[in-house]
Amino acid sequence: MHLQGVIDKAVAEVGRILLGKEGQIRLALCCLFARGHLLIEDLPGMGKTTLSHALADVLGLSWKRVQFTSDLLPADILGVSVYNSKDASFSFHPGPIFTQLLLADEINRTTPRTQSALLEAMAEGQVTVEGETRALPDPFFVIATQNPIHQSGTYPLPESQLDRFLMRLELGYPHASAEREMLLRQHSASNDRVQLTRCIDSEQLDAIRRAVAEVHASENLLDYLQRLVAYTRESAEFAVGLSPRGALALLDCTKTWAVMHNRGHVVPEDLQMVLPAVASHRLLPAGDYAGDGTALVALLQRNVDVIRA
Repeated sequence: MHLQGVIDKAVAEVGRILLGKEGQIRLALCCLFARGHLLIEDLPGMGKTTLSHALADVLGLSWKRVQFTSDLLPADILGVSVYNSKDASFSFHPGPIFTQLLLADEINRTTPRTQSALLEAMAEGQVTVEGETRALPDPFFVIATQNPIHQSGTYPLPESQLDRFLMRLELGYPHASAEREMLLRQHSASNDRVQLTRCIDSEQLDAIRRAVAEVHASENLLDYLQRLVAYTRESAEFAVGLSPRGALALLDCTKTWAVMHNRGHVVPEDLQMVLPAVASHRLLPAGDYAGDGTALVALLQRNVDVIRA
């Protein structure tokens, strides 16, 4: 089975329990294939935890969840050295971050000090505890969820940490037909969690990532990307546009989206599909758009054809 077939099978398998969200599932897989980390912002009960657990199942990844609260400390995530009085030595007890897929649930309900404990792990795939650096598993994928910032008890993520997330998604309410199927299943099914089949093994994941590195981006495509980035930096609607890191993230996700659709080269439509997820949390709006990054990305997309010309 070629790579697109393997990926389509994984999307369908996750879609067995996250109904009506194929687009978000594909974007989440795109983020993982591109070696990034994912931020999901939505109301409680929308399926954020379900998505993370399902992705771990279909890729055969170890999975741990940390519920972020106001009293959570960095050591609760990274681990701590414990003194053994019998032999007068310290032994390191690893924290939940030592896993392949970490769900950082409601990350904006904890303090900035604890939020920052993830920065080194997300950027470099390692953590430093008590002066000693320890490598994390490969792959290492963080899915962080956060409640909307207008809800009580939240600490907004600083821009430097938002930028560590390759993509930001919203799941949203399900369509009526999907919600009806969910209600019927709940009424008739047992309380056991649906067991999903592993669809992508470690060799296939490596093959997908190697394929991404080989995707060709033409000069015209790069011109298009740079015009989009320049628009965010020069337009009056944006207080802060996309950084160079943001431009690289956009290119990486564009190439990955092309691989997911069985192409060895990127087309403008690939860029347009990943643009909202990559850009919405990196843009700082100005004027009437202040506080609404989603509306700002919608504005940017309305100008896509003009920028492309």
